[in-house]
Amino acid sequence: MSKEREGQVEDPEDAGVSKLGWFITGAAIGAGIALLYAPKSGKDTRRYISDQTEKGRQIVTDTSKEVADASREMFERGRKLVEDAADLFERGRKLVKG
Repeated sequence: MSKEREGQVEDPEDAGVSKLGWFITGAAIGAGIALLYAPKSGKDTRRYISDQTEKGRQIVTDTSKEVADASREMFERGRKLVEDAADLFERGRKLVKG
Protein backbone atom coordinates (compact mmCIF):
# COMPACT_ATOMS: atom_id res chain seq x y z
CA MET A 1 0.00 0.00 0.00
CA SER A 2 2.41 2.66 -1.08
CA LYS A 3 1.23 6.16 -1.89
CA GLU A 4 2.60 8.37 -4.57
CA ARG A 5 3.17 11.89 -3.37
CA GLU A 6 4.76 14.36 -5.78
CA GLY A 7 6.66 11.60 -7.56
CA GLN A 8 7.88 9.93 -4.36
CA VAL A 9 6.75 6.53 -3.14
CA GLU A 10 6.23 6.13 0.61
CA ASP A 11 8.09 3.19 2.13
CA PRO A 12 5.88 0.88 4.27
CA GLU A 13 8.72 0.64 6.84
CA ASP A 14 8.65 4.43 7.27
CA ALA A 15 4.92 4.24 7.96
CA GLY A 16 5.52 1.56 10.62
CA VAL A 17 8.16 3.65 12.35
CA SER A 18 5.85 6.68 12.25
CA LYS A 19 2.97 4.69 13.77
CA LEU A 20 5.27 3.38 16.50
CA GLY A 21 6.37 6.93 17.29
CA TRP A 22 2.78 8.12 17.58
CA PHE A 23 1.92 5.12 19.77
CA ILE A 24 4.79 5.89 22.17
CA THR A 25 3.78 9.57 22.25
CA GLY A 26 0.18 8.63 23.03
CA ALA A 27 1.28 6.22 25.73
CA ALA A 28 3.41 8.92 27.38
CA ILE A 29 0.54 11.43 27.30
CA GLY A 30 -1.83 8.81 28.71
CA ALA A 31 0.61 7.98 31.50
CA GLY A 32 0.95 11.67 32.35
CA ILE A 33 -2.82 12.13 32.56
CA ALA A 34 -3.13 8.98 34.67
CA LEU A 35 -0.58 10.41 37.12
CA LEU A 36 -2.65 13.55 37.54
CA TYR A 37 -5.62 11.49 38.67
CA ALA A 38 -3.70 8.84 40.64
CA PRO A 39 -4.89 8.44 44.26
CA LYS A 40 -1.43 7.53 45.61
CA SER A 41 0.82 9.20 48.14
CA GLY A 42 3.71 11.41 46.98
CA LYS A 43 6.31 8.73 47.75
CA ASP A 44 4.38 6.05 45.86
CA THR A 45 3.79 8.39 42.95
CA ARG A 46 7.49 9.29 42.76
CA ARG A 47 8.42 5.61 42.80
CA TYR A 48 5.83 4.95 40.09
CA ILE A 49 7.15 7.83 37.96
CA SER A 50 10.70 6.52 38.39
CA ASP A 51 9.68 3.01 37.33
CA GLN A 52 7.70 4.25 34.35
CA THR A 53 10.55 6.53 33.31
CA GLU A 54 12.95 3.58 33.33
CA LYS A 55 10.50 1.51 31.28
CA GLY A 56 10.10 4.40 28.82
CA ARG A 57 13.87 4.79 28.55
CA GLN A 58 14.20 1.09 27.79
CA ILE A 59 11.48 1.28 25.13
CA VAL A 60 13.16 4.27 23.49
CA THR A 61 16.52 2.47 23.56
CA ASP A 62 15.04 -0.66 22.00
CA THR A 63 13.15 1.33 19.38
CA SER A 64 16.23 3.32 18.42
CA LYS A 65 18.17 0.08 18.01
CA GLU A 66 15.42 -1.24 15.74
CA VAL A 67 15.45 1.95 13.68
CA ALA A 68 19.26 1.80 13.39
CA ASP A 69 19.08 -1.85 12.27
CA ALA A 70 16.38 -1.03 9.71
CA SER A 71 18.48 1.89 8.44
CA ARG A 72 21.53 -0.33 8.04
CA GLU A 73 19.43 -2.89 6.20
CA MET A 74 18.03 -0.25 3.83
CA PHE A 75 21.53 1.10 3.22
CA GLU A 76 22.80 -2.38 2.35
CA ARG A 77 19.86 -2.95 -0.01
CA GLY A 78 20.57 0.37 -1.70
CA ARG A 79 24.25 -0.43 -2.04
CA LYS A 80 23.43 -3.83 -3.55
CA LEU A 81 21.04 -2.15 -5.98
CA VAL A 82 23.75 0.28 -7.09
CA GLU A 83 26.26 -2.55 -7.52
CA ASP A 84 23.76 -4.53 -9.60
CA ALA A 85 23.04 -1.47 -11.75
CA ALA A 86 26.77 -0.90 -12.29
CA ASP A 87 27.19 -4.55 -13.34
CA LEU A 88 24.27 -4.29 -15.77
CA PHE A 89 25.71 -1.07 -17.20
CA GLU A 90 29.11 -2.71 -17.68
CA ARG A 91 27.59 -5.75 -19.40
CA GLY A 92 25.56 -3.48 -21.67
CA ARG A 93 28.64 -1.45 -22.51
CA LYS A 94 30.56 -4.62 -23.42
CA LEU A 95 27.68 -5.81 -25.61
CA VAL A 96 27.59 -2.50 -27.47
CA LYS A 97 31.38 -2.54 -27.99
CA GLY A 98 31.20 -6.04 -29.38
